Amino acid sequence: MSAEVGATPSKPPTGLSRLDIHRRNRGERTLVTLTGDIGPATTPLLRAALEQCLLDGVTVIDVDLATVGSCDARGLDVFLSASRRARRVHACLRLHHPCAQINRLLAATESAPLLLAAPAGPEPPGPHGDLLRTGTRAPQHPARPSDHADLMDGIRLRRLTRWQADGVREDIADLASESVAGTPGEAYHDRGDFLRRLAVSAHRPGFALLVAETTVLVGCAFGFPVDRDGSGCRECDGTLQEIVQRLTSRARFVVLTQVVAHPHPQHRDIGRRLQRRLLDDLHASLAVALLHPADRAGQAAFSSWGWRNMGEVVGLPGPVAPCVLVLSAEGPSPAGR
Repeated sequence: MSAEVGATPSKPPTGLSRLDIHRRNRGERTLVTLTGDIGPATTPLLRAALEQCLLDGVTVIDVDLATVGSCDARGLDVFLSASRRARRVHACLRLHHPCAQINRLLAATESAPLLLAAPAGPEPPGPHGDLLRTGTRAPQHPARPSDHADLMDGIRLRRLTRWQADGVREDIADLASESVAGTPGEAYHDRGDFLRRLAVSAHRPGFALLVAETTVLVGCAFGFPVDRDGSGCRECDGTLQEIVQRLTSRARFVVLTQVVAHPHPQHRDIGRRLQRRLLDDLHASLAVALLHPADRAGQAAFSSWGWRNMGEVVGLPGPVAPCVLVLSAEGPSPAGR
């Protein structure tokens, strides 16, 4: 069954961009054809149109961008947010025929694998002919630099920008809560505290956040570097750096604020892979983490990933003396040498 939904034009003030939205339904699938530009004046309408597709029970949303001239970061955020919401209800959103500018935006933000349609298989015909039978396929990705997303065993790791991290913080917080639900470590992991740590870390120089994904988010790790001059750890007045240097003889390291891995046997190596990739991305050979001394479950998890517990230390901010854990990317833990 096919249902035609009329074009919905946005009508911004004179001189601003315009976007026409044409939707055609085919059962539980829909083709959304956009014409114009996606910018500050038109993203609200685009967001409303995609949300309506999900409210109508659509399971596959194909978005044809062949007649879209440009898309800004806010427009990309609309597509990413709609894609995340679609996955939560076992639906999907796919972009087709992006222009060169949108392809560059997708590549720069490492969002192409999340949004671009796979270059395989025929698609249902749309109002302007068959969407993928015209000979135009979703573009093959060029050779990726070493810091781009990598894929192993169906799990993809990619680094997010600060802007992207802010867009998925609620999803990451959900995963963090799920990862400790029903375990002894649940008492030491508060959702609000997690979000505060993420917000504080995100403002650090050199902040990095990695996510692990299959069809859904299954892991994340984030942190920031502390250099020899103490930059990156200003609130500790150098105390943490002094402690780490005393314990490891190293003045440069990465504070790994959080590692989260989905509690599933198939995902047991996600934490290890995330932390190693984070160290590589930040060109560091030592990672440091602080855990509550009573969080035995958390300490056991870090131990399983190769960390060494250096014991409780005093002098750092906080109501209790935390345990300092270290991970060396150069082999045995420094204290074990």
